[in-house]
Amino acid sequence: MTSRHISFKIIKFVGMMKVTLIGAGNLATQLGKSLKKAGVIISQVYSRTEDSARTLGELLEAEWLTDIKALRDEADIYIFSVKDSVLCELISEVCKGRGDKLFLHTAGSMPMSCFEGKALRYGVFYPMQTFSKTKDVDFERIPVFIEGNSIETENVIRNLANKLSQRVIRLSSADREYLHLAAVWACNFTNYCYTVASDILGEHGIPFDVMLPLINETTEKIQKISPKEAQTGPAVRGDRNVMSKQLELMNGKEDLQELYKMLSKGINPLVDNLTLDKRYINNKL
Repeated sequence: MTSRHISFKIIKFVGMMKVTLIGAGNLATQLGKSLKKAGVIISQVYSRTEDSARTLGELLEAEWLTDIKALRDEADIYIFSVKDSVLCELISEVCKGRGDKLFLHTAGSMPMSCFEGKALRYGVFYPMQTFSKTKDVDFERIPVFIEGNSIETENVIRNLANKLSQRVIRLSSADREYLHLAAVWACNFTNYCYTVASDILGEHGIPFDVMLPLINETTEKIQKISPKEAQTGPAVRGDRNVMSKQLELMNGKEDLQELYKMLSKGINPLVDNLTLDKRYINNKL
């Protein structure tokens, strides 16, 4: 039996598996905690920031370090959870000379090919969720999208993902780009809209938590009907009186006014060229 096959055999025994985390941010924190809970040994935690490395290392009972050259070769899997802008640089540094180890990244928008020519066994482990260090998540309910550079490697990645999630899906790098784009629209832009709403309320002494029942109902609704069917509000009704008045309420905030008009047009193309038309305002009042 070759050393490669021995490595695959060992890696299937989760209790014996050792993982090194490259990165100590939001995703790495939640992933590391879930891996540890599943019986995986977290060998080392690397971060360029000492405070982040120490905090996660101590939490996971792992050695922490800020010098990438101090990484040991004892881990079976090295998982990169870092910003896209530094991923390729770190891959070059970490993969070099580590032969048959398995290397994974967790980025939604980076292709698997960033490992090509730098590692023998590699792939993607992308849990699609919004993560925070301070709020634990139930990994069993998070879909994990995987990809491997060979069938054998992909099976190992799937075995690892199955220890954490009830929904593991193979997805190519090309399709994952669209998945990530959709996630930005559904999560990041939506959260920005929550921020805008929070700022508007705050300016008038209204607590943001009055929005929570509305937000929760919207979220629950789209689990039963399509988002398009669930759409409500002045734009879908074509209520120019309301929209014109609301634009006026945002005087001095031209960026928000333009965004309001663009989103309204996206909801209902018939509200194109929406302006601060006093006729509509006077009719409404």
